[in-house]
Amino acid sequence: MRKRVLRLIVFNFMLFVVIFLLIVFLPRNYNVPHYSIRTGTRYWFLSTGSAIAYTHIPAKGRQKPYPVIFLQGGPGGPVYNKNIALLAPLSNDGFDLYFYDQVGCGASERLENIDEYSVERHKNDLEDIVKTLGADKVILIGQSWGAMLACAFIADNPHKVEKVIFTGPGPILPVNNLLEKVNPPDSLKLRSPQYTNRQGKEKVYNIRAKFVEGMAKTFGLKLASNTEMDAFSTLLNFEMSKSTVCDSSALASQMEAGSGYYSMIKTIQSFKSVHNIREKLKNCPIPALVMRGQCDGIKWGYQNEYTNLFIRHTFKVIPDAGHSISREQPAIYLDNIREFLMSENE
Repeated sequence: MRKRVLRLIVFNFMLFVVIFLLIVFLPRNYNVPHYSIRTGTRYWFLSTGSAIAYTHIPAKGRQKPYPVIFLQGGPGGPVYNKNIALLAPLSNDGFDLYFYDQVGCGASERLENIDEYSVERHKNDLEDIVKTLGADKVILIGQSWGAMLACAFIADNPHKVEKVIFTGPGPILPVNNLLEKVNPPDSLKLRSPQYTNRQGKEKVYNIRAKFVEGMAKTFGLKLASNTEMDAFSTLLNFEMSKSTVCDSSALASQMEAGSGYYSMIKTIQSFKSVHNIREKLKNCPIPALVMRGQCDGIKWGYQNEYTNLFIRHTFKVIPDAGHSISREQPAIYLDNIREFLMSENE
């Protein structure tokens, strides 16, 4: 009798191990759109070793002296066609526009060593891009993580930036958690979004994805392919995008491919190891436009820090818009950017 019980225990244990191994190590498929490289995509082959895909919208008419570089959110978020379509009219004002997929996402190269994805790598790539363009200065438009990247660049290259636009900016690095306790003025009438990123993660993450993430963060191992995990990231970003709007009905029903999973998780992991750039940014004289959606889920204290550091700033709260202002208020988003770029900022 005892032998039978022992055999049963061993059998159940082995069965559990087999099922667990299958769940953890068997690749998964996700029902997401296939990513297609945008027509007209070009490449920069940088001295950092990154192969960066970009789209250039040339200036029309009288060309302005400083090109505009758009920095997409994420990390690991590609430039979508809608980003280009929305900002393309700025070329009619004489601005050269550059949109690029940061390393590890979109049509840009995926790195073999995932530990190389970091804030420092992205900043170095941007420095080399600016050098490649050959302009004395550039204008940066940074959305969310793109705003954080813009700050990292400005901290080391303030002389290379003519103007900067921060939309839905994420925390300046390293994150100062005390800023979460800073309450916004009642006069701003800020609201919370209907959804949170946590809800999106809880809906999408599975045991294999959690295991893959743990191995990547702890040991720098890529247990699953870029193809599999980029597809997972596309699904994850779609669910988390519900937290970026005031009204979730404003979201497109179609997912957009191109996300870079390993670039996302490893860059975020590097947030804790970056040098404090606040002293370099203190009293920064570069003209800055800071736009926040009324329903942005980013804590007020994090975004208010931008207005404290950039002394020549213009700050605007966009009503009935969330973290991704351009989704719900594209006209207001573009008008504010255009007005700021065309102003003298004296």
